[in-house]
Amino acid sequence: MKAMSQVYFTFHADLDYFLPLKRRDTVIHLNFRGNQSVKHLIESLGVPHTEVGKILANGRLISLNHITRDGDQIEVHPPAPGCPLKPRFLLDNHLGKLAAYLRMLGFDCLYHNTYQDDELAGLVHQEERILLSRDRRLLMRKVVVHGYCPRSLEPGEQLGEVIRRFDLAGKITPFRRCLRCNHPLEPVSKQAVLHRLEPLTKKYFDEFHLCPACNQVYWKGSHYERMQKLITGLEKK
Repeated sequence: MKAMSQVYFTFHADLDYFLPLKRRDTVIHLNFRGNQSVKHLIESLGVPHTEVGKILANGRLISLNHITRDGDQIEVHPPAPGCPLKPRFLLDNHLGKLAAYLRMLGFDCLYHNTYQDDELAGLVHQEERILLSRDRRLLMRKVVVHGYCPRSLEPGEQLGEVIRRFDLAGKITPFRRCLRCNHPLEPVSKQAVLHRLEPLTKKYFDEFHLCPACNQVYWKGSHYERMQKLITGLEKK
């Protein structure tokens, strides 16, 4: 049997979120046998590789594929804010409200409440999307290159997290996508949808958009005002 090796991990910033309470804000001593990548050891502690940015071993920059050696002192930092891809997201079936919020801000968000883990892993790989999920094991799959685990359970706070993590504040183009199916909206004349409108909507609104995929009609009603407040709040943070 191969001798036991030991490595010393320090996790920085909010990566402590993924660690048990007793292992937060401290150097973690981890024993292992054989040749283990730093990715494997980091994820064995509960931190998905999608949450990892710069890694240092004994003060030297390394990659996730680095084979850990006995006595290595490893520092793990979260990624710097920024979007590694075009901001196109895939959300698991527990983040429906967040998907709606991101669509309201104009971001391409693939979401369906029946997606299974294998489907999500396949789609994020095939379509080169960023996976948003609170399922750590899903984020740890090798095919998931880019992803994020929202810390909060509250959709408005989750939205703020995603905006900050991927530095999206300057890319917001509100009310350009269908909240139901994610398809880009198109302007439509009031006359063309008049027969579908309620009396008060006919009276007070003149600007309308239509989803050509699912035929949903949109106008700047109460949801528009709520999102404007939400956007204003995000900009102030």
